Amino acid sequence: MSGSNATDTAVRTHPLGNAMPAGPRPSVLFVTDLAYEARGRRYCDEDILLTSRLREEFDVALCHPRDAAALLDGFDVVVVRNSGPVLHYQEAYDAFCARARERNVPVYNPLTGRGDMAGKQYLVDLSAAKYPVIATVDRAADLGLLPEAAEYVIKPKLGADSVGLRFVAPELLASEVAAEPDGTVLVQPKIDFSYEVSFYFIDRDFQYALYAPHTDRRWVLEPYGPTAADLEFARRFVEWNALAHGIQRIDACRTADGELLLVELEDLNPYLSLDRVTEPVREAFVARMKTSVRELIR
Repeated sequence: MSGSNATDTAVRTHPLGNAMPAGPRPSVLFVTDLAYEARGRRYCDEDILLTSRLREEFDVALCHPRDAAALLDGFDVVVVRNSGPVLHYQEAYDAFCARARERNVPVYNPLTGRGDMAGKQYLVDLSAAKYPVIATVDRAADLGLLPEAAEYVIKPKLGADSVGLRFVAPELLASEVAAEPDGTVLVQPKIDFSYEVSFYFIDRDFQYALYAPHTDRRWVLEPYGPTAADLEFARRFVEWNALAHGIQRIDACRTADGELLLVELEDLNPYLSLDRVTEPVREAFVARMKTSVRELIR
């Protein structure tokens, strides 16, 4: 080719703009269940978008979560995204985690999360430590620690997507909880809230916030401009979780008296609702995610 030389052909441009030796691009095993049907969300659309953009800088292969353990060898990193609730494939997920640790393959998010990645014990622990969370217990003997409420929520500690969730009247609460082995369910008062809001972070850096102004339509989200106090609230849980890399979604509810309370700390495969943000926000998120994945590989 006219004008080329040996130096030109031996060098290519790094995504950050620096020259680097030619060679294979980092490889990503992207774990997703494209067929999973979630109420009010299209997981597949989000992951089609993310993989198309990751391919700009990585060699990307997609697999179902049940296949991840068998396929992870040979990849530089495994990115776990919209793979659906782990309870639907718990044995396969445990095998994947064991093999990733055994082979020392980086996983995004890292397998050290203390939030939903490890179950929902964190809600009990944070409630006992007086963090701003919905009051939560997991033992019949601790029901007296909950505030009085017109109704209570009982849900499996290892649940997801509202699987197994039920509402119980106060007079039936003690008998309902006594019928469950201690430590297997969470019990919370049903909160009267104005709206739910989610804060999205990458590597502890805030990206955007969305909220559901209609309490009966959780996933009909709109952009939300957080106050300094809102971000301080959300960052408190991000810091507590201590994940150096990865994506976290902090879900909270605004109570009738204006207080924010944590609903969930999603650090395994949080749905991102990227279709609900503006294009500049979406582009900034994708760029930041690419950087985060690269840094984890290094």
